[in-house]
Amino acid sequence: MPILIDLFLSFAKIGLFTFGGGYAMISLIENDCVEKKKWITHDEMMDVTVIAESTPGPIAINCATYVGYKKGRLPGAIIATLGMVLPSFIIIFLISKFFDKFLEIAWIANAFRGIKIAVGILIVDAAVKMLIKMKKKPMPIIMVVCSAVAMILISILSVNISSMVLMLVSAFIGIVVFIIGSHAKKGEKRG
Repeated sequence: MPILIDLFLSFAKIGLFTFGGGYAMISLIENDCVEKKKWITHDEMMDVTVIAESTPGPIAINCATYVGYKKGRLPGAIIATLGMVLPSFIIIFLISKFFDKFLEIAWIANAFRGIKIAVGILIVDAAVKMLIKMKKKPMPIIMVVCSAVAMILISILSVNISSMVLMLVSAFIGIVVFIIGSHAKKGEKRG
């Protein structure tokens, strides 16, 4: 039972104090679940992030569900997910009741401008941590560089391409490289 309480409180804290959606939460999830509590390893966090991004649903909720399941099976998954969702739901519900009046308050409007900057920094922080801890093999480095260049060009040229297209292309290239590598290894063993 204590792990369920810990899961709920940990993810409720992340859900309560994170603005900017799932990508901004990745850095906080990693800090709490990998570095402080050691519930999962950094490699697992990278895998979870990739899987959570490519499955339906918000990335932070998918991460919370995975960590919760790993630590407390189905009850852990449910509790961690509730912890992540409940604070945001309550905040959005309250804001929706008073939205027009809410943004008329100058200090709140200015706070949201500052929060936008912090969200960008949290997203960059999560990306940099993942890049630093990524295994330094040629294929992942080439994929990161090519994806970054593609995203920059897409932004500069204002081309309307979903990031899912880049993910699918990267997955396809990864599968092709894996198949070619497998055949090369089989050829070396035979020769």
